[in-house]
Amino acid sequence: MPWYLYLALKQLFPSGRRIAFFTAASIGGVMLGVAVLIIVLSVMNGFGDEIRRKILETNGDVDVRPGNGGIMYDQEAVMAKIRSLPEVSAVAPYAQGVVMLQAGNRPSFPFIRGIDVEHEQGVVPLAKFLVVGRLDDLDDDSVFLSSELAGSMGIRPGQKVDVYSPLLLERLKKEEVLLPRELRVAGIFETGWNQVDSNTVICSLRLMQELYGLQPGVHGVSVRLKPGSDSDEFAARLNALFGGADRAVSWIESNRDFLFVIQLEKNMMMFIMLFIILVASFAIASSLLTAVVRKTKEIGLLGALGGKPRQVAACFCFQGFFIGVAGAVLGIGLAVLALAFRNEVMHTFAHLTHSEAALLRFYQFSNLPCSYSPHDFAIVTASSILIATLAGLLPAWRAARLKSVEALRSE
Repeated sequence: MPWYLYLALKQLFPSGRRIAFFTAASIGGVMLGVAVLIIVLSVMNGFGDEIRRKILETNGDVDVRPGNGGIMYDQEAVMAKIRSLPEVSAVAPYAQGVVMLQAGNRPSFPFIRGIDVEHEQGVVPLAKFLVVGRLDDLDDDSVFLSSELAGSMGIRPGQKVDVYSPLLLERLKKEEVLLPRELRVAGIFETGWNQVDSNTVICSLRLMQELYGLQPGVHGVSVRLKPGSDSDEFAARLNALFGGADRAVSWIESNRDFLFVIQLEKNMMMFIMLFIILVASFAIASSLLTAVVRKTKEIGLLGALGGKPRQVAACFCFQGFFIGVAGAVLGIGLAVLALAFRNEVMHTFAHLTHSEAALLRFYQFSNLPCSYSPHDFAIVTASSILIATLAGLLPAWRAARLKSVEALRSE
């Protein structure tokens, strides 16, 4: 072992003591910074993965729409082409829009989606989301309501609601009167994805075609791919296959802005939390500078014995490196331990603040999601070690500049 490396370890861990105070304080600062970074990033990854899973569950992998943005009348031929591809697991047509829903004197303007019950289950597991009712209960005279929509309007299963579609306005322009459609609430569903649960109605495809005057047409086709398939690549293949007549859009492209915001939040959290390690680096630098001043004579003696300036500098740089390595290792251990008990901590905090219902209502998670990323672990570890090593550069530079004769005469 080189003498400067041995001396660096000796200064950090002097004989007769388990660990020096400044060493423990410096390692503790890096450890806390690394732990906080990994905890925040892992929880953010968990939220991101959970949101992506909800988007996929409620929308499918690829959406095929008419190229002109109108109505698709050749959906059977389009679905046959898509089914012929090996990556496809299921295909289902749909029609969607906005209607006015009225129960008593309470109006609302929810998003409505008409589905083919026979094919939809392979794309979106609607039966899994039903809280009240069965999938077989949905017919051309009934609807399913999302849980929050039903709760806000005070609607119960079996109750009648009136549905007004944009087709009524078209008929009024022609001086025709079209009465609202009275429908029965056959069930309540809850996906766990607030964007869907807050304002959605599901009906049969035939009913939606009647409400919007689509005749046999649909607004598009949803595609579910087999596990491991790339939705972006598949959408590009479909676009090449259709030649512009229809346009395929992957779920990633449809939600690109939303996914970008999630990633931006994660990156900003990492940037902000990195300042904890930067603060710890100043503590490391000040401690090592103090050591240089206190041990001026010893540094001069090293030079007199033949030690080169770069070797003296390396002694202090390695101290910063060792502090960074020890802090990163202990920080990872602390983060993994804290994340293992994250749900207990969250439930205790929610119980003390009486916020359990709010967590379920607004975040849709009864447990705190978490997802470990080797990429994040590598970045956090490398950054903490690099910052700690750089913190030793100023003390190392000062120690290397000391002249042996002047250092030995220092009082």
